Amino acid sequence: MKKVVIIGAGPAGLTAAYSLLKAEENIEPVIVEESGFIGGISRTARFKDNRIDIGGHRFFSKDKEVMELWKEILPLQSAPAKDDIILNRTHNYSGGDNADPEKDDDVFLIRNRVSRIFYRNRFFDYPVSLRLQTFINLGLKNTFFAGVDYLKSTVKKLPEDSLENFYINRFGRTLYEIFFEDYTEKLWGVHPREIAADWGAQRVKGLSVSKVILSAITKPFKKNGGKTETSLIEEFYYPKFGPGQMWEKLSCMCKEKGAEIKMNSRAVKINLDGDKVKSVTVRNTDEKSGEYGKEEEIPCDYVISSMPIKDLANAIDEFPEKEKKIAVNLPYRDFITVGLLLKELEIKNTTNIKTINNNIPDCWIYIQDRSVKLGRLQIFNNWSPYMVGDFENLTWVGLEYFCNEGDALWNKSPEEFISFASEELEKTGIIKKENIVDSFTTKVKKAYPAYFGTYSEFSEVKNYLDSIKNLYCVGRNGQHRYNNMDHSMLTGIQASKAILRNSSDKTDIWNVNTEKEYHEEIKETGAKE
Repeated sequence: MKKVVIIGAGPAGLTAAYSLLKAEENIEPVIVEESGFIGGISRTARFKDNRIDIGGHRFFSKDKEVMELWKEILPLQSAPAKDDIILNRTHNYSGGDNADPEKDDDVFLIRNRVSRIFYRNRFFDYPVSLRLQTFINLGLKNTFFAGVDYLKSTVKKLPEDSLENFYINRFGRTLYEIFFEDYTEKLWGVHPREIAADWGAQRVKGLSVSKVILSAITKPFKKNGGKTETSLIEEFYYPKFGPGQMWEKLSCMCKEKGAEIKMNSRAVKINLDGDKVKSVTVRNTDEKSGEYGKEEEIPCDYVISSMPIKDLANAIDEFPEKEKKIAVNLPYRDFITVGLLLKELEIKNTTNIKTINNNIPDCWIYIQDRSVKLGRLQIFNNWSPYMVGDFENLTWVGLEYFCNEGDALWNKSPEEFISFASEELEKTGIIKKENIVDSFTTKVKKAYPAYFGTYSEFSEVKNYLDSIKNLYCVGRNGQHRYNNMDHSMLTGIQASKAILRNSSDKTDIWNVNTEKEYHEEIKETGAKE
């Protein structure tokens, strides 16, 4: 029996475990999870009868293997959800799996994607559309300069040595300054000119003004929408009770097949024997007191790690000094969400999209306002009606803040932060504090691996990690790469394939989410579909 220690019970780790168990009976995965919950940043936080999606997770992928796995875990709805029934709204349920969200809990919903930018008290489509309202909101002057700057960007390309230049090359300077500059600085805490272009290459891929124009022109002629940029999709799948439901279900499926999952168990030491890991030392933590308990050494044949690279470096005594200095100084951004339960929003729905109580239809809104630190606002009612206890009468929103562990925002008490966030949202005109019924806040460390600082030297860290033959780095933090869920899952799948081949070649794992054309085609075993 081959033992595989998997560090982290998020999308990458769980997918790796499940892939191994499906492929071979002679595998014993042991998943060690530092926290007391499943799903990593893709978990669903709960507050009374309400649920919070931390960060917002649309389930959509151009990778067929990922889509099939999602639908294997949760069956696709075959009947309308609660809000669809009330609004007499329908989707195409022909591919459904006899799962009625009004009767069944294990259901994958089909949801409409609406995301907008809130700038100068006006809404703009995200990505920016070519509708007349966009130009009206921008004003004649901004529209003129946006057009001129975009034409300039098509003629004279800037060197793509920063995220700022990456955006300007695709959208022109005016649109970059209006829609990207401020939000990006809020997200990362540094100006886009200080950030490597890698982040843009991974997150928006081929998206540009030209792609938006092409999409607008060709959409009416495409069967079933045709091939679409991820940022331009109009529908996505979503678990009835939020993203954590997917990973909680998958963890149960892994256990049924023989995996062991150790919660509140932190990997503190990766013990090497030459160029291989021989065991992982795990320290247990009491969930209630937070006090450390006993340590346990788990012998293993392979290790799949989704723990942050800086923590992994600290756990390996043999880590070379130069590479370790790079690793432990890799930057991250941390994350705070505030949930506000409201009687109503002040801002009203002016779209032609029908909603309950005429609420705004957005899943999330990017807040482009320099006077507030608030980065993004989620409307959980629109993700799934089952995320909100009193869905028909109350609105459940999430305010998202990006910060650094130990800074002024992070160190505020829950009461102080809720008060601060409520005042900021009222300042934007979106709510009145008097309509707040209840509130909640939660924090996430190392939510976003950052692309500045020692990141420019990351290849040296990667080369050392790859020299450890039976260690495979997966997921967002395991690769220090801003992956989406599907990318994290694919790294787990590729790691499992390498282990099943008994291969120490990590190339396919690191190549996930690096192809520039990844989002422009569906790929199946390397072929276009």
